[in-house]
This record gives sequence, C-alpha cells and structure tokens, in this order.
Amino acid sequence: MRRFAHFAALDWSGARGPRQRGIALAVASGTGAPQLVRPGHIWSRAEILAWLQHVAASRADMLIGFDFSAAFAFADCDAYFPQWDLSPNNLPALWALVERLTRSDPHYQIDGFLSHRDARRHFRHARGDVGDLFAPGAGRLRVVEQHQRATRQAASVSNFNLVGAAQVGKASLAGMRLLHRLHPALPLWPLDPVPGSGPLLVEIYTGVAARAAGIAAGRSKIRDGAALDAALAALDSPPVGVTGSISDHASDALMTAAWLRAVAGDAAPWLPAPLTEAIASTEGWTFGIV
Repeated sequence: MRRFAHFAALDWSGARGPRQRGIALAVASGTGAPQLVRPGHIWSRAEILAWLQHVAASRADMLIGFDFSAAFAFADCDAYFPQWDLSPNNLPALWALVERLTRSDPHYQIDGFLSHRDARRHFRHARGDVGDLFAPGAGRLRVVEQHQRATRQAASVSNFNLVGAAQVGKASLAGMRLLHRLHPALPLWPLDPVPGSGPLLVEIYTGVAARAAGIAAGRSKIRDGAALDAALAALDSPPVGVTGSISDHASDALMTAAWLRAVAGDAAPWLPAPLTEAIASTEGWTFGIV
C-alpha cells in the first residue's frame, strides 16, 4: 500500500453558529506524537475548508480522515430520497443538491435543506416531528453501517435521524457542503482511486480508533490526558503529555490521527469485502471497517 508522511484527523460538528467548539484537528507526522492544529482555537467551518484547500494546493503527502458521513443510504432503495424527483444518483451529485438548497445559509449550515418540503419527509427531526418517509425504527443505514453493526465493529446511527447526542445527520450535511467545494481537487476514497502522490480524504469513525486503542465500546470519550496517553501507547504512538483534563473533541482528533498512522499501511482497510464500485460511487465507505 502507498505510504503517507502525515495523517490528519478532523473531529467535526453540525451545530449552528459561526464557530464550533466541537471541531478539532490533529496531525501525526513521522513517528512523533500527534499534535493539535491551532490548539485552543475555536474553529469555523470556513477555516477548516481553507486549511483543506491549502493541503490540496500544496499537494501535501497526507491522509486526512473526517468524522462525518459522505452520503446517505442508497443501495437499499436504489435512491437517496425515494419519491423525490431531485434525488441524485451519485456522491458528487448529492453534495451538489445539498449545496443548491443551502447556499443562502451562513457558516455552512444546512437549514435550507432540512426545511425543504421534499427533503424533510425523509428525516426524524425531533420527537413528534418525523417525516412520513423516515424508515420505521432506527432509520435507513448504508451498507457500511449495516456491515459494521452485523460484525460488531461499530454501532452507527442512521444519518436520517437528527435527534439525540449520537445523531450525525446534521454534521454530515454540513460536511457535504465542504466536500462539494473540495472535490475533485482533494480526492476521496473509495469514490476516487488512491493517488500516487498528494493528499487523500477518507471517512472515519472515531469509535473504531478508540476500540483499536483498547477502549471499551460505549466509553470511547477521553477527557483526561493520562488516559489519552495510554490510548496512544496502545497505538504505538508517543504520548502527547497533556496534564489534567482535555476536551473529548481534541482527544478524538489526536487519537484518531495516531490510529490512521498505525493502520494505513495495512491492506485490509483498503479492501473491505462488501465494497463494490456501485457502493463506492453512491454510499462511500468508512475507513477501517473491514
């Protein structure tokens, strides 16, 4: 497999507002300890976009993981949004649709999409506010999400669910606005082949990194520097050396950057058995789910 010199992990947020305390970015380079980019800074989504655009322009030898979903379920219904005539049929077209309906929303927010009469039918918005096309139960899942549940590698939540602390639908929609601007200058695996040089994006799930670091399911949030260093040691990474408390967003980014470095050289994450060309072009895949 191709070797990268730098490994970045982005802990993302779909919250409203100009700046997000839930965003953290870390980079692991060489064999050194992972480091936060602009520690203590409260990021805006526009600043993250600018950082990624700089990475793309500089052709940095970097593998970059983002903690949101690049797509919604498609394979189960042969459509992202059944019964909607605007429903696209591939990832870039999905991102373009999200952008088209949110272009007037500030700070890369996604109100314009979720308030659209046809889009909102597919989502659980709040208790008692459930679209008539939201799938019964937990909601529709992508193939990768079905697979990770069946194999107990992770316990993902449907992106069509917008309720509760575990929901990732809002963050994913906000992230799609960035992907719309970054692609194809910054390629995304497995939609795009792994390039021979330059940066590459992959979707990540920080819970997978936590389990690889020996942290039990359901207890993946680290808020103590000593616990973070223990997790890093399990990933063959030098310690960060934070004394006392640390935000779980920062620890997620630091730990996942180290995890990417530890596993990216293995063949297995790049060759998950259920992945097909059709899935790659419509639903994508979460790196590390095999």
